[in-house]
Amino acid sequence: MRQSVSGTPDKLAVVTGGTKGIGLAFSRRLVRLGYRVVATFHSDQESANQAVREMEKGLSVVRSDVSDPDEVARLAELVRAEHGVPRVLVNNAGLNIDRPVLDISDSDWRRVLDTNLSGPFYMTRAFAPPMRESGGGSIVNIGATTAIRPRLNGANYCSSKAGLLHLTKCLAMELAPDIRVNCLIPGMIDTEEMRTRYRVAEPEYLSALLDEIPQRRIGTTDEMADALEFLVGEGAAYVTGQKLIVDGGQFMW
Repeated sequence: MRQSVSGTPDKLAVVTGGTKGIGLAFSRRLVRLGYRVVATFHSDQESANQAVREMEKGLSVVRSDVSDPDEVARLAELVRAEHGVPRVLVNNAGLNIDRPVLDISDSDWRRVLDTNLSGPFYMTRAFAPPMRESGGGSIVNIGATTAIRPRLNGANYCSSKAGLLHLTKCLAMELAPDIRVNCLIPGMIDTEEMRTRYRVAEPEYLSALLDEIPQRRIGTTDEMADALEFLVGEGAAYVTGQKLIVDGGQFMW
Protein backbone atom coordinates (compact mmCIF):
# COMPACT_ATOMS: atom_id res chain seq x y z
CA MET A 1 0.00 0.00 0.00
CA ARG A 2 1.14 3.54 -0.62
CA GLN A 3 -0.17 6.91 0.42
CA SER A 4 0.67 10.27 -1.08
CA VAL A 5 2.33 12.68 1.29
CA SER A 6 2.92 16.37 1.61
CA GLY A 7 5.82 18.11 3.30
CA THR A 8 9.02 19.99 2.62
CA PRO A 9 9.89 19.13 -1.02
CA ASP A 10 13.66 18.86 -0.52
CA LYS A 11 13.62 16.80 2.69
CA LEU A 12 12.94 13.13 2.08
CA ALA A 13 13.89 10.20 4.31
CA VAL A 14 13.60 6.44 3.81
CA VAL A 15 13.26 4.24 6.91
CA THR A 16 13.23 0.47 6.52
CA GLY A 17 11.10 -1.29 9.10
CA GLY A 18 9.68 2.13 9.86
CA THR A 19 6.12 1.28 10.90
CA LYS A 20 6.53 -0.22 14.38
CA GLY A 21 8.82 -0.23 17.40
CA ILE A 22 11.98 1.85 17.20
CA GLY A 23 11.50 2.27 13.46
CA LEU A 24 8.13 3.92 14.00
CA ALA A 25 9.72 6.33 16.48
CA PHE A 26 12.27 7.21 13.79
CA SER A 27 9.52 7.85 11.25
CA ARG A 28 7.58 10.02 13.71
CA ARG A 29 10.63 12.10 14.56
CA LEU A 30 11.66 12.65 10.96
CA VAL A 31 8.13 13.75 10.06
CA ARG A 32 8.21 16.14 13.01
CA LEU A 33 11.52 17.52 11.69
CA GLY A 34 9.85 18.32 8.38
CA TYR A 35 10.86 15.29 6.35
CA ARG A 36 8.59 13.44 4.01
CA VAL A 37 9.14 9.83 5.09
CA VAL A 38 8.87 6.64 3.09
CA ALA A 39 8.70 3.78 5.60
CA THR A 40 8.99 0.17 4.48
CA PHE A 41 7.44 -2.85 6.11
CA HIS A 42 7.71 -6.55 5.34
CA SER A 43 4.58 -8.31 6.56
CA ASP A 44 2.69 -6.46 9.31
CA GLN A 45 0.05 -4.65 7.28
CA GLU A 46 -1.93 -3.56 10.34
CA SER A 47 1.04 -1.75 11.89
CA ALA A 48 1.59 -0.01 8.56
CA ASN A 49 -2.07 1.00 8.40
CA GLN A 50 -1.92 2.33 11.96
CA ALA A 51 1.21 4.36 11.19
CA VAL A 52 -0.57 5.96 8.21
CA ARG A 53 -3.60 6.77 10.35
CA GLU A 54 -1.38 8.31 13.04
CA MET A 55 0.66 10.46 10.67
CA GLU A 56 -1.87 11.72 8.15
CA LYS A 57 0.70 13.96 6.49
CA GLY A 58 4.34 13.29 5.85
CA LEU A 59 4.30 9.48 5.71
CA SER A 60 4.11 6.94 2.90
CA VAL A 61 4.38 3.20 3.54
CA VAL A 62 5.59 0.57 1.09
CA ARG A 63 5.78 -3.20 1.47
CA SER A 64 9.30 -4.34 0.62
CA ASP A 65 11.74 -7.10 1.51
CA VAL A 66 15.19 -5.59 2.03
CA SER A 67 16.81 -9.04 1.81
CA ASP A 68 15.88 -9.27 -1.87
CA PRO A 69 18.15 -7.14 -4.09
CA ASP A 70 15.59 -7.06 -6.90
CA GLU A 71 12.89 -5.76 -4.54
CA VAL A 72 15.29 -3.14 -3.23
CA ALA A 73 16.07 -2.01 -6.77
CA ARG A 74 12.33 -1.68 -7.48
CA LEU A 75 11.85 0.22 -4.21
CA ALA A 76 14.59 2.69 -5.15
CA GLU A 77 12.98 3.26 -8.55
CA LEU A 78 9.56 3.79 -6.99
CA VAL A 79 10.86 6.21 -4.38
CA ARG A 80 12.76 8.25 -6.91
CA ALA A 81 9.82 8.35 -9.34
CA GLU A 82 7.12 9.19 -6.80
CA HIS A 83 8.96 11.06 -4.06
CA GLY A 84 12.44 12.12 -5.16
CA VAL A 85 15.89 11.51 -3.73
CA PRO A 86 16.31 11.01 0.02
CA ARG A 87 18.68 13.03 2.12
CA VAL A 88 18.39 10.46 4.92
CA LEU A 89 18.40 6.66 4.77
CA VAL A 90 17.81 4.67 7.95
CA ASN A 91 18.56 0.95 7.64
CA ASN A 92 16.46 -0.28 10.54
CA ALA A 93 14.75 -3.46 9.30
CA GLY A 94 16.00 -6.51 11.16
CA LEU A 95 15.27 -10.17 11.84
CA ASN A 96 15.92 -12.45 14.81
CA ILE A 97 15.72 -16.26 14.56
CA ASP A 98 17.30 -17.64 17.73
CA ARG A 99 18.62 -21.21 17.83
CA PRO A 100 21.58 -23.01 19.41
CA VAL A 101 24.39 -22.76 16.91
CA LEU A 102 24.27 -26.44 15.98
CA ASP A 103 20.53 -26.20 15.35
CA ILE A 104 20.61 -23.18 13.02
CA SER A 105 19.38 -24.29 9.62
CA ASP A 106 20.86 -23.03 6.37
CA SER A 107 17.66 -21.08 5.81
CA ASP A 108 17.72 -19.47 9.27
CA TRP A 109 21.35 -18.46 8.78
CA ARG A 110 20.73 -16.96 5.36
CA ARG A 111 17.49 -15.17 6.25
CA VAL A 112 19.05 -13.36 9.20
CA LEU A 113 22.27 -12.45 7.38
CA ASP A 114 20.37 -11.43 4.25
CA THR A 115 18.05 -9.13 6.21
CA ASN A 116 20.42 -7.62 8.78
CA LEU A 117 23.63 -7.33 6.76
CA SER A 118 22.88 -7.70 3.07
CA GLY A 119 19.74 -5.55 3.38
CA PRO A 120 21.62 -2.39 4.43
CA PHE A 121 24.19 -3.10 1.70
CA TYR A 122 21.49 -3.44 -0.98
CA MET A 123 19.69 -0.32 0.26
CA THR A 124 22.88 1.74 0.31
CA ARG A 125 23.96 0.51 -3.10
CA ALA A 126 20.57 1.50 -4.52
CA PHE A 127 20.15 4.89 -2.84
CA ALA A 128 23.68 6.26 -2.42
CA PRO A 129 24.32 7.15 -6.09
CA PRO A 130 21.31 9.49 -6.43
CA MET A 131 22.00 10.86 -2.94
CA ARG A 132 25.51 11.75 -4.04
CA GLU A 133 24.29 13.31 -7.26
CA SER A 134 21.81 15.48 -5.39
CA GLY A 135 24.32 16.80 -2.86
CA GLY A 136 24.80 14.02 -0.31
CA GLY A 137 23.13 13.12 2.93
CA SER A 138 23.25 10.81 5.92
CA ILE A 139 22.87 7.04 6.27
CA VAL A 140 22.25 5.50 9.68
CA ASN A 141 22.51 1.75 10.18
CA ILE A 142 20.75 0.35 13.24
CA GLY A 143 23.05 -2.08 15.00
CA ALA A 144 22.92 -4.10 18.20
CA THR A 145 25.05 -4.49 21.32
CA THR A 146 25.42 -8.17 20.42
CA ALA A 147 27.67 -7.03 17.58
CA ILE A 148 30.33 -6.56 20.24
CA ARG A 149 29.27 -8.85 23.09
CA PRO A 150 27.86 -12.20 21.92
CA ARG A 151 24.95 -14.05 23.46
CA LEU A 152 23.72 -17.61 23.50
CA ASN A 153 21.55 -18.89 20.66
CA GLY A 154 22.20 -15.88 18.45
CA ALA A 155 25.21 -16.74 16.27
CA ASN A 156 23.39 -15.66 13.11
CA TYR A 157 22.09 -12.40 14.59
CA CYS A 158 25.34 -11.49 16.37
CA SER A 159 27.38 -12.19 13.24
CA SER A 160 25.08 -10.09 11.08
CA LYS A 161 25.30 -7.11 13.43
CA ALA A 162 29.06 -7.44 13.83
CA GLY A 163 29.33 -7.36 10.06
CA LEU A 164 27.09 -4.30 9.97
CA LEU A 165 29.55 -2.39 12.17
CA HIS A 166 32.35 -2.96 9.67
CA LEU A 167 30.08 -2.34 6.71
CA THR A 168 29.27 1.03 8.29
CA LYS A 169 32.96 1.91 8.44
CA CYS A 170 33.63 0.78 4.87
CA LEU A 171 30.67 2.77 3.58
CA ALA A 172 31.75 5.83 5.55
CA MET A 173 35.20 5.68 3.93
CA GLU A 174 33.96 5.11 0.40
CA LEU A 175 31.01 7.51 0.38
CA ALA A 176 32.83 10.43 2.03
CA PRO A 177 32.71 13.35 1.87
CA ASP A 178 29.24 13.50 0.32
CA ILE A 179 27.45 10.98 2.52
CA ARG A 180 28.02 10.38 6.20
CA VAL A 181 27.41 6.83 7.48
CA ASN A 182 27.05 5.92 11.15
CA CYS A 183 25.76 3.05 13.26
CA LEU A 184 23.17 3.69 15.98
CA ILE A 185 23.04 0.94 18.59
CA PRO A 186 20.12 0.56 21.01
CA GLY A 187 20.49 -0.91 24.46
CA MET A 188 17.45 -1.99 26.46
CA ILE A 189 14.72 0.03 24.79
CA ASP A 190 11.04 -0.32 25.67
CA THR A 191 9.59 -2.24 22.75
CA GLU A 192 7.21 -5.19 22.63
CA GLU A 193 10.03 -7.52 21.58
CA MET A 194 12.29 -6.38 24.44
CA ARG A 195 9.51 -6.73 27.02
CA THR A 196 8.80 -10.27 25.88
CA ARG A 197 12.41 -11.41 25.45
CA TYR A 198 13.57 -10.14 28.84
CA ARG A 199 10.32 -10.77 30.76
CA VAL A 200 10.34 -7.29 32.23
CA ALA A 201 6.79 -7.65 33.55
CA GLU A 202 8.19 -10.06 36.16
CA PRO A 203 9.81 -8.11 39.03
CA GLU A 204 12.74 -10.46 39.52
CA TYR A 205 13.73 -10.33 35.86
CA LEU A 206 13.32 -6.57 35.69
CA SER A 207 15.42 -6.09 38.83
CA ALA A 208 18.23 -8.27 37.47
CA LEU A 209 18.18 -6.33 34.20
CA LEU A 210 18.25 -2.93 35.89
CA ASP A 211 21.23 -4.05 37.99
CA GLU A 212 23.24 -4.05 34.73
CA ILE A 213 22.22 -0.51 33.73
CA PRO A 214 23.85 2.40 35.59
CA GLN A 215 20.88 4.68 34.90
CA ARG A 216 18.58 2.05 36.47
CA ARG A 217 15.85 2.24 33.85
CA ILE A 218 14.76 1.03 30.43
CA GLY A 219 15.27 3.46 27.57
CA THR A 220 12.46 4.82 25.41
CA THR A 221 11.99 4.76 21.67
CA ASP A 222 11.88 8.57 21.80
CA GLU A 223 15.41 8.55 23.21
CA MET A 224 16.51 6.47 20.24
CA ALA A 225 14.84 9.06 18.00
CA ASP A 226 16.78 11.79 19.84
CA ALA A 227 20.01 10.04 18.88
CA LEU A 228 18.88 9.65 15.29
CA GLU A 229 17.99 13.34 15.15
CA PHE A 230 21.55 14.17 16.21
CA LEU A 231 23.17 11.85 13.67
CA VAL A 232 21.20 13.16 10.70
CA GLY A 233 21.44 16.81 11.77
CA GLU A 234 23.96 19.57 11.21
CA GLY A 235 25.35 19.05 14.70
CA ALA A 236 26.86 15.78 13.49
CA ALA A 237 28.35 17.21 10.30
CA TYR A 238 31.84 16.00 11.33
CA VAL A 239 30.67 12.57 12.55
CA THR A 240 31.01 9.59 10.23
CA GLY A 241 32.03 5.94 10.51
CA GLN A 242 31.11 5.91 14.20
CA LYS A 243 28.92 3.85 16.49
CA LEU A 244 26.62 5.61 18.96
CA ILE A 245 25.38 3.33 21.75
CA VAL A 246 22.21 4.47 23.54
CA ASP A 247 22.02 2.12 26.51
CA GLY A 248 22.09 4.00 29.84
CA GLY A 249 25.69 2.94 30.34
CA GLN A 250 25.09 -0.80 30.18
CA PHE A 251 27.84 -1.42 27.65
CA MET A 252 30.75 1.01 27.93
CA TRP A 253 32.70 0.18 24.77
